[in-house]
Amino acid sequence: MKGFANGLTHTFNQPIQYQWNLGEKQIVMNDWIGKQIHIQYLGEKRCVACGRKVNKLYQGGYCYPCVTTLAETDLCIVKPHECHFALGTCRDETFAATHCMIPHYVYLAVSSQVKVGLTRKQREWIRWIDQGAVRAMLFAELPTRKLAGELEMEVAKELPDKTNWRKLLQGVTADINVIEVAAQIKARLPESWSTYLLDAMPVHDFSYPVLPNFTPKARSISLEKQDIDDILIGIRGQYLLFEQGGVNVKKHAGMLLEATLATH
Repeated sequence: MKGFANGLTHTFNQPIQYQWNLGEKQIVMNDWIGKQIHIQYLGEKRCVACGRKVNKLYQGGYCYPCVTTLAETDLCIVKPHECHFALGTCRDETFAATHCMIPHYVYLAVSSQVKVGLTRKQREWIRWIDQGAVRAMLFAELPTRKLAGELEMEVAKELPDKTNWRKLLQGVTADINVIEVAAQIKARLPESWSTYLLDAMPVHDFSYPVLPNFTPKARSISLEKQDIDDILIGIRGQYLLFEQGGVNVKKHAGMLLEATLATH
């Protein structure tokens, strides 16, 4: 199967069920675990937004003109606390209305260690699984992305806001009581945030389809630099796991790839 790559999609089962839409075909990736597979980059790139053929892609599959003009590639997407909508300089007010000026959650999740993050309301499960979280809980609900980003920055004074991808690849996860961590953080937050904090929220657990007794190298593999011809030992987050390392599928969006099962 070949086509221009995008990220893995998933269904919440235990373990998570993964699909990869490669071109017009959908691969049920769980069925490929334990099998020898070949993945090759075929030398062509197209922007995931406009479809333009380019030599270089940015920010997960965008061409340079789209990176500099689209709202979804603006700096405030990765730094929500720097939202500039109120200044009248938003790139797309329609995008802002549907993606930013709506309720957002701040959450705590454990992928390698406990971290803080944010996501649009009703997208929390997608976000947690994309990050390879083994457990997660909602912490606060805020009316806008900017306000959620400001609370995230406040919590990030005590917790990291990024996942250690090397530990994620190797399945190294701290045994952390998320409820206790949430209570400790709430006790130290300024009173001005209390209106938004959520009480008695459940902790959600996730398991990922990974073969036992295999540990990938703590190495991120670029398909632009090397082909894959190896046994797929599992999937976690957006990573396909092999003994030689992990392939972050989302980072290869817009690249023309071919993926096949070995015939030998």
